[in-house]
Amino acid sequence: MITLCVQKKLDGPNGDMLLDLDIQIQEGQFVTLYGPSGAGKTSTLRILSGLLQAEKGKIEVNGTTWFDSATKIHQQPQQRNIGYVFQDYALFPNMTVEENLLFALPKEARKNEITTLLEMMELVALKERKPQTLSGGQKQRVALARALVQKPTLLLLDEPLSALDMKIRLKLQEYLLKVHKVYKLTTILISHDIGEIYKLSDQVFVLENGKVAKSGTPTQVFLNDKISGKFKFKGEVLNIEKDEVVYLVTVLIQNEMVKVIAQESEIRQLNIGDSVIVASKAFNPVIYKIDA
Repeated sequence: MITLCVQKKLDGPNGDMLLDLDIQIQEGQFVTLYGPSGAGKTSTLRILSGLLQAEKGKIEVNGTTWFDSATKIHQQPQQRNIGYVFQDYALFPNMTVEENLLFALPKEARKNEITTLLEMMELVALKERKPQTLSGGQKQRVALARALVQKPTLLLLDEPLSALDMKIRLKLQEYLLKVHKVYKLTTILISHDIGEIYKLSDQVFVLENGKVAKSGTPTQVFLNDKISGKFKFKGEVLNIEKDEVVYLVTVLIQNEMVKVIAQESEIRQLNIGDSVIVASKAFNPVIYKIDA
């Protein structure tokens, strides 16, 4: 269990802002922080990592106190066993892929752990190359592997996929989900992509002006089921689930999630990630796949 109960004065987009959080995260969860720029998302990760110190409050992770203003406990970042992946990769340009991983390897760890990570992240063929010769997606895989070398208690991801094209982004989402499960991590992601959040997250905290405005599962936070009248919208399939004799298809339309009841004949050729049209027919929503 992670308990984050902190306060910190920040420079917000409209002047002074108080980051005032009281969050509990279960061990092993994949959690996303969502909200507008300047809401305090990155500052939250920095406070968790020890790169930024809160003025008041307490951080406790799996029974260990990382920060307590009352008793003046403030563990340094290197004491917190955190993996941190940034949007800009933060790789050492003068080191090869393998050397970047070796640099992060704890002294007591075995080098064969590097080999395992290189294989999992499909980086074996790139291990002798330097960052400037890699694509954005390859650099991000190296950054993720380097964070995992430390066997972190907590993996922090600050919009790591936002600068990548959709094809690479979808592939890296699969990597994130895989390593989260394989390494049994507690992962906290910052993302503005609702489809990505729905795919990866167990829990979402929506931050506004330094406070949690809403929290819950992605469905609870984002789903808009108030569909009425005639409509025709293009969207992306996020999930397909059976509910007794019908199917429920979750579709991302712009920045809203809707659920459409569908028959087996409608979902037979439908897959997660497909582009679809959600339209009205006799005042009932129906779904049509858009062929590529």
